[in-house]
Amino acid sequence: MRVFFKSKVLVLAPETECEREAFAAWRASSAGHVFHFAGESEEGGALFDIGPRAEACGQPINVVFDQVEPQWQPISNLAYTPLVLRGRLYASVEGFWQGLKFPASEDRARVAELFGLEAKRAANGQPQCESFVYDRATYATGGPEHRALMAEVCRAKFTQHAGAREALLSTGSRPLIHRTRRDSRTIPGALMADIWMRLREQIRDGRVA
Repeated sequence: MRVFFKSKVLVLAPETECEREAFAAWRASSAGHVFHFAGESEEGGALFDIGPRAEACGQPINVVFDQVEPQWQPISNLAYTPLVLRGRLYASVEGFWQGLKFPASEDRARVAELFGLEAKRAANGQPQCESFVYDRATYATGGPEHRALMAEVCRAKFTQHAGAREALLSTGSRPLIHRTRRDSRTIPGALMADIWMRLREQIRDGRVA
């Protein structure tokens, strides 16, 4: 195997048929990976594979339903991830969240069955009130207790739905973000992402079963 040094580049060139076969296999399994050079001696050094670039460099994942890679779509609030919260069935987190904007129980029940963009748009045109009632308690719209409901429904989702939980854990330690064209005032993207990452850590540590 011949080795060439260039500015910021280390070039490997197999010479024998055996080296070409080994190099081809290594190339196929390591394309796009990041390597760490441990040069502890003038006599030589070693390159250590620390994984794919996105994971090794901690590149953030923007969890937006119609933009994120399919493997991570179940993390999104819009995903079809049936869950039960306080004895009521919801098709998605979004169906729960948008349903809170309706005062009538029959409207909330209707929206609870929705997911995807249909759920997201369910309350379009619905006037936003300063407060709402849920489960016989009154919440200030956008207040701490209102936002705590999002954490509660997300916890229910990731503990009850195996696919969503696996998708969340598959993000490893990469930062999660939620950047949309227009940020929410009641549940800003930074807060939404923080809820996901906190739950990821809690599930991984066994604090959430």
